[in-house]
Order: sequence, then structure tokens, then C-alpha cells
Amino acid sequence: MSNRRFPFSGSGSGERLKFYPNMKAIIAEKPSVGMDIARVVGATDKKDGYCTGNGYMVTWALGHLVSLAMPGAYGYTKTSAENLPMLPDPFRLVSRQVRTDKGMVTDIAAAKQLKIIDSVFDRCDSIIVATDCAREGELIFRWIYSYLGYTKPFKRLWISSLTDEAIREGLANLRDGSDYDSLYAAADCRAKADWLVGMNASRALAIASGSANNSIGRVQTPTLAMICARFKENRNFVSTPYWQLHLTLKRQDAHRMFIHTEEFKEKDAAEAAYRKITSGSVATVTGSEHKKTFQQAPLLYDLTTLQKDCNVHYDLTAEKTLSIAQSLYEKKLISYPRTGSRHIPEDVMLYIPSLLGKVVSMPEFREYGQSFDLSSLNTRSVDDTKVTDHHALIITGIIPEGLSEAESTVYTLIAGRMLEAFSPPCEKELLVMECACEGMAFRSRSSSIVRPGWRGVFARKEDREKDEPERDGGTAEFAEDETVPVMGHGLAQKKTLPKPLYTEATLLAAMETCGKNITDEQAKEAIKDLGIGTPATRAAIITTLVKRDYIARSGKSIIPTEKGMYIYEAVKDMRVADVGLTGSWEKTLAQVEGHTLDTETFMQSIRDYTRRATEEILRLEFPAMQERAFTCPKCKTGKIILRSKVARCAHDGCGLLVFRRILNKELTDTHMEQLFSSGTTRLIKGFKGKKGVPFDAAVTFDAEYNTVFSFPKTGNGKKK
Repeated sequence: MSNRRFPFSGSGSGERLKFYPNMKAIIAEKPSVGMDIARVVGATDKKDGYCTGNGYMVTWALGHLVSLAMPGAYGYTKTSAENLPMLPDPFRLVSRQVRTDKGMVTDIAAAKQLKIIDSVFDRCDSIIVATDCAREGELIFRWIYSYLGYTKPFKRLWISSLTDEAIREGLANLRDGSDYDSLYAAADCRAKADWLVGMNASRALAIASGSANNSIGRVQTPTLAMICARFKENRNFVSTPYWQLHLTLKRQDAHRMFIHTEEFKEKDAAEAAYRKITSGSVATVTGSEHKKTFQQAPLLYDLTTLQKDCNVHYDLTAEKTLSIAQSLYEKKLISYPRTGSRHIPEDVMLYIPSLLGKVVSMPEFREYGQSFDLSSLNTRSVDDTKVTDHHALIITGIIPEGLSEAESTVYTLIAGRMLEAFSPPCEKELLVMECACEGMAFRSRSSSIVRPGWRGVFARKEDREKDEPERDGGTAEFAEDETVPVMGHGLAQKKTLPKPLYTEATLLAAMETCGKNITDEQAKEAIKDLGIGTPATRAAIITTLVKRDYIARSGKSIIPTEKGMYIYEAVKDMRVADVGLTGSWEKTLAQVEGHTLDTETFMQSIRDYTRRATEEILRLEFPAMQERAFTCPKCKTGKIILRSKVARCAHDGCGLLVFRRILNKELTDTHMEQLFSSGTTRLIKGFKGKKGVPFDAAVTFDAEYNTVFSFPKTGNGKKK
């Protein structure tokens, strides 16, 4: 008995494969993880797409092998207002699709692997799920399981690292698959909600704007709105001057600067105050207080804080950091990276002293390790109640070998953060002195480090707090009621500054904590800790906005493009651009995951919202977007017309035609502008050849004005 709802040509041969009554199937999320698990369980006989042996068949997905069907599968073949909103019921699952010049087609590699998985499941009497232990990993398996029509029982392997020890322990303590039904339900609801909002809003936008080259998403649009709003605020900011009065008191060879307790808004008042102080002025010390303060050690990394620090210290993008962290995880060097927790449970704490022993043996931390006390660790990061699906990022203790420079950098950062987190606080002494001069009050604040504690690990300037002034205010000390001659004074003109443009680090922080600007209290509470997106998806959101030519990187800053600002101005006042929407959805999704809300109630609310949002967008009146006019580089007379899928010369007989989509990449308006104005685009990253091998290249014209690839030169001047 195969426990299936419908037949599927699993082997592709038409002949029934042998069933093994005591055989267990294991499915991992990707081949490398599957191979590791196969080795641990003794499935050493390698086949095409799976391994077998010792009572196991181990196979794997290739990420999302199954996805929700596109609108065309439901008969929505035309983008028209009459077809909106599109509300499939039920949703259909299809083998993964890829976009080509001819439209969406089945991914051959995905279809092949699905057949292999089907044949493995069909020959085994039970299934062990070993996809990533998170919402998305659960969704990957459940959709495969549902698409192939199985009802066989399955168990769940739930682990936080890929070490052999963790895999063996997890296999010895498998959990019932049903324990994760609510996790799957939340993931399934999120995916369907994103389909409903994204597909309908994007089509409605295409109709309203007259351009199909735009899209709206539940998460991407609020993120775009944050970037655009900050950009406008920054650019429209009108700086106002203010004046700051200071005086200097001296004792022997030491001095101390005191700042007037109030800033002057008017120049005349500032200059009048300045003139009050003369060469004969004296200051009376009215207060002097020494105070011991402690700067607590930071918590361990979750994914978002790791991405922020990698961006700040090493200029790595969030996407690149996630890719590196995933690689380190698959090399068994760190725990599961897509975590939103910064704490570890008590049972993991038992391993921390030995892991820290390995950290302090690293060359980077050897000096700090000489004074580090392993017997008295800071337990601020240890809290069972604050651990979600996975605990904070830690190393596994396996000695790293053969790492790239980027991998070594991220690994060292994670190891160093462990050392910081379990180190004592930084002990500082704060000195606040006040004085009066010519009827005016002045104050001096200085801070000195008594014991660096955790700050000795990296010794970075970025770890300074606000009570540690960057400029040297002097070290002289004076007793209370002491009268001291004024040795000098000055008046500095300053100006107010706008909020800075977002960097990737500050955008990640804003996405994580954007709830503080929400007025609805329930939504605010829901999003307070969750923010926009999840730790695992925020990098992809930023990347998506870049790929769609909505935002661009300018140095370290993130700014909207003309296209991005155009979309923002059109939808900024709508709920689809409001972080409160995400807050309310995260609240209800958390309830689905926690068994306190049924999925149909959630989905009905999404369908209702989709109807309202679609109608709202269709009523929009878009301003005409400034058209770019390009002279045809081929005929030199015609004008280039940009369409959603192609660009062509309007001159009869010229025939210049450029498809926007080349391989797996879609050329943005910016790419088109570069191509037609200079004959080449900038370097475009992430093309994939016919065999799936990624490469970077510029798109250029050849002598006949066909588009070809131009490859970057290596250090020796040769093309790659």
C-alpha cells in the first residue's frame, strides 16, 4: 500500500518499483545536507537524486520544488479589471516554474527531482522530514508531500546544527509530524496571502498606471515606502543654525571644557552671552559627581543583528551575509542561521565553556583570552523563555578549514560575539561637573573606562556610548564651590541635521522595529518584535527592490530610483504601503501558529482585504511618468520605445529590438538607459547559464547591434 491519493509516474519507467516495508525515507532541503545525513545514517550507496543503505533512502529537495500556480492556471490569462480580484479556491500546487522569453515553463531539474522523491517515498513505509527547521523548511516539505499525494505518516527531525552529533541526537528523538501542523498552516497562509495581495495589487497597478513593469507586495511596498519617506525627509530638510557657548578652566597643565546648558537659537542672544565673559571672569564650581556605570555585554547574534554588523564593519550586504552564514551552517561550523532569537536555553549553556575555550584559542582572540575567566560567565544571553524555533547563533566547535576570506570574516564575527556576550560588562566612570559664570550655567561630562570587559574583544570605536564624547574635553578636576579663573571661551555655530539616509544596516534595524510608528495599539504590539518580514526574508526583500529598479545603492546609502519614487507617490496613502498591515497580519499569523486562530478565518480576512485593496488601486489616477527618449544607436534617427517586455526602434526599416529578459535576468529601465546611451550596461550580477552556473557580465551591442555579454577583466587584464 503506497498511501497516496493519486498515481504519479515516480520512476518515469512505467514499472512498479519494489516496496521495502521497513525502509525509512529521509528528505532534506538540499543535496549537500542530504549527503551529510546519508553518511551519518549509513546510506552510502549513491544513486541519481538519492542515497540508500542501512534501512534508509535519503533524498532531497532543491529549495522550493513546488509552488502556487500562476494566475494563468486558473484561467486569468489577461490583465483586465473584469478579472480582478483573482481569488482561487482552492489554490493549486505546481512543479516549480521558471520565467523564459516564452513565459513561465516547468523547471526541468525540479520536475526530475520530484519524480525521484516520489519513487523514494513510494518504496518506503515512513518518512522523516529533515528540511530546514523553520517555517519555510516546513512549507517546502508539506507542499511536496501534498503535490505528490501522499498520506503516509512522517516524523520530524528538528535540530539547530548539522554536526554529526546533532543529527544522531535528533534522529534518536524524532517528533511527530503533526506537532508542526500549525507551523505549516502559518507558512501556507502567509504564502497564499502574499499571492493574493501581490498578484492582484500588481495587476491592478498595471491597469491603473498603463505599465506592466511594476509590482506591489505585502512586504516590499511598505519597505519601499520607508525608504522613499526617509529620502524625501532628508532631501526636503531645512537646516536651522544654532549657537553653542563654551568656556575653558585650567589647572596646572590640565584643562576642562564646559558647555552652556542651553543652545542659543538666535545669533544676537548668543553673541550677547559671549560678550558677558571677559578676561577677568571667574567660574564657580557648583557640582562635581563621580558615578560608576556599566555597559552591558551585547546579546548573542540573531540573523538580523549579524547582517547589521556585517554591513557596518565589512560593507557586506544582507543577502551576502545570509549566503555566507548558510554556507558556514552547511559546513557544520555554526548553528542554524535563520534565527530570530538572541538567547540560548539552559541545556545549550552547558556546552558554552568548552566552545569559548576554542574561541580564545583563535589567533584573533588569544590576547583577550589570557584574562578571560571561563569559570565566571555572563549569563545575560541564557533564557529558555526567549528562545523561539531556534536559539541564537553560536559556533559548533568544529575547527574551520579552507574558508574564503568572507567566510572567515563572518565566522570570526560570530565567534567574537560569543566571547563578548559571555564577558563581564564594561565598567566606566562618569564625571559630571557644573559651574556658573556671569550668571550662566555650564556643564562638563566625561567618561573613562575602568575595566573594558566585553569591549576588549574587538576594541571598536563603534561600541562607544553617548556619554563618551568623541572630542577631548580635558581631564582637569575641580572641587565643589571652588572658584577658578576662566582661561578661554568660544562661540561655535552649528546647524540641525536631517535623519540620515538609510544604509542596509539601518534599514534592517528599521524593518525590525518599525512598529513604534504604528498608531493602532494591537498592531503595534504585534509588530514590535517581528517588524516587517522575518529575519530570513529581509535580505531578499531588499534584493527584490533593487532588482525591480525601485531602489539603488549609493555608496553605503540606499535611495529610491525615479521608478521607485513614482510608485511610492501613487500608493503612499494606501494600506498596501502601511507597516500596520504587516503588523496585523503578523499578529494573526502568530495566532495561527499558536493554535488560537483557524486558517479559514485568517484567509477570509485576506480575501476581504484583497477586494478592497484592488478596488482602491484601480481608482488611482497616475501622473504621467517622465518618458525617457533615446536616439537609436543603430539608425541614428529613430527613437527607442521602451515596453514592459521589449525595447524597439520606432523608425521603419531599422529593426533594432532588445528583449528585457536575458536568461534569468530582467533588464531594468536603468539598464536600458545605460545600454542605449553608452552601448553597454554596468556589470549585472547573477546571470545563470544553461547548466545553471552563475556568472556576472555586462550586456553590450555587437557590430550588428545584437545584445551580447561582456565579461569583466581579471587582475592580469584578461577577461574571465
